[in-house]
Amino acid sequence: MAAPPQLRALLLAVNALLRKRRYHAALAMVKGFRNGAVYGAKIRAPHALVMTFLFRNGSLREKLRAILQATYTHSRNLACFVFTYKGLCALQSHVQGKTYQFHSFLAAALGGMLVFGANNNINSQISMYLLSRVLFALCRLGMEKGYIPEPKRDLFPVFTAVVWGLVLWLFEYHRPTLQPSLQSSMTYLYDDSNVWHDISDFLIYNKSRPSE
Repeated sequence: MAAPPQLRALLLAVNALLRKRRYHAALAMVKGFRNGAVYGAKIRAPHALVMTFLFRNGSLREKLRAILQATYTHSRNLACFVFTYKGLCALQSHVQGKTYQFHSFLAAALGGMLVFGANNNINSQISMYLLSRVLFALCRLGMEKGYIPEPKRDLFPVFTAVVWGLVLWLFEYHRPTLQPSLQSSMTYLYDDSNVWHDISDFLIYNKSRPSE
């Protein structure tokens, strides 16, 4: 069924507007907001679903509410950050007449403080995820620029050994220093696997169910 003439005319007008270069920066902010919201929801929803049903107590309604809240918060924050970052980059380029590398850092730093500055579980997870990637990238950049000598052999096994050694040491002897979600995961893996009473909580359930 063909669209009404009024709708076709509106779509043509919208498409013509989207193709105008003079509005590109503002439209990129809008699409960045959209992509941030969609990506945040896609990333957080399955993670929140698994973590909530694995480790969170409460009724089904409470668990679903927690999943929706976490998904909304991640999606909203990422959307707002992309919108803010693109806007600040465009503003700096407009004021100075061209784009410089430090524009990206300043825009992201200010946007990160404004959007992800609240110290909560979701913002903490996102920032720690980025930290690991940033450290890897800086090491690679240092080698590309010649500031760090390129290793003669693969150092990943050494890196892995140090990371796993440190995280288990912290878990066993300084547990409160680890992020709560990591504590929950490691408790499930390393503490709960030390306790069982019969076949039901040895193979079927993690913990024995309360008596009827």
